Amino acid sequence: MTRVTRRELLAAAACAVAAPAFAQPAASLHALAKAKNMRFGSCVAWRPRGADAGSFANPEYAALLERDCGILVPENELKWQQVRPEKHLFDFTRFQPILDYAEAKGMAMRGHTLLWHKAQYFPKWLNQYDFGANPRAEAESLLDFHIRSVCRTYGSRITSFDVVNETIDEKTGQQRETSLSRAFGDADAMVDFAFHAARAHAPGVELVYNDYMSWEPGNEAHRAGVLRLLDGFRKRGVPVDALGVQSHIGAYDRDVRGSAARQEGEWRRFLDGVTAMGYKLVVTEFDVNDKGLPDDIVTRDAAVAAYADAYLSILFDYPQLRDVLVWGMCDKYGWLNGFSPRPDGGIKRATPYDAQFRAKPLREVLARRFAAAAARKG
Repeated sequence: MTRVTRRELLAAAACAVAAPAFAQPAASLHALAKAKNMRFGSCVAWRPRGADAGSFANPEYAALLERDCGILVPENELKWQQVRPEKHLFDFTRFQPILDYAEAKGMAMRGHTLLWHKAQYFPKWLNQYDFGANPRAEAESLLDFHIRSVCRTYGSRITSFDVVNETIDEKTGQQRETSLSRAFGDADAMVDFAFHAARAHAPGVELVYNDYMSWEPGNEAHRAGVLRLLDGFRKRGVPVDALGVQSHIGAYDRDVRGSAARQEGEWRRFLDGVTAMGYKLVVTEFDVNDKGLPDDIVTRDAAVAAYADAYLSILFDYPQLRDVLVWGMCDKYGWLNGFSPRPDGGIKRATPYDAQFRAKPLREVLARRFAAAAARKG
């Protein structure tokens, strides 16, 4: 494998950014995106650890949101296990303050997610549920009640819903099996039902299938499975408007330019396939895992910025892309620090701002991409 030197990484970063790290940003990402009829945003949490969190209740974090974001999405607060801990109990007490905050600050809101189709993220009661003598009818009733309850409560205040999340198994390319899909008797019938119910209960809202199929090698089966799913939706007339491209990408070694070049062709073919079917694109959860990069901050930031720029340059080429959301604004509260820790124990440099809330080269890559983007029509 070809390796790049520290000097080459620094040169790549110089090309990728328009200002030095930690310089005060000249313009907000929201303003740059809005000028092109696009939107930039981030996930946001309630307050799981008090005000010192990636939450609007944290004044330093809120300042980043209010400076750069035009759209927000709850990190966990609308997921089934949070809002429906029991069959007949809905709890929106953590989501409601997030929505109120967004509206008070003039930000739009995405909904994530009506059905996260992974058994490990189902509430315990759903994994153990007895669907009775007529499981299909009971499953339809249960799923419709969930979607109706969320959409009729908030559908008019949410612009876009991740209706189904991660139903494709990344190893096989087939749909996962859960208590709910078994009750339906057919996973296609289950996901189709979810989208039809969402359209019925939240008319006019963008309906998204969201998944983490990546551009990195080893994700071929996952991408193929997502394409088959989308093609099935199209052929069956299922009301799906867009593919949510999570974009949890990873710069795992220093050969960032070579890695990106090797991946570009397959990634473009995948996105061409999606858009040829008439689907829009949404970058729903962008960040860059730097687990394999050296500890040196300058080197690491340069590699992350160069890798992100190569990736985003492809997605921004598609006029079907309007919304770009990062999965967190500040390294201090990044989910990857716990989910995929660095061997040296350091804080991941995965988001636009560092742990001291200072803008990084990754933030400047986003700014440059919005500034260079073609204006979206309509």
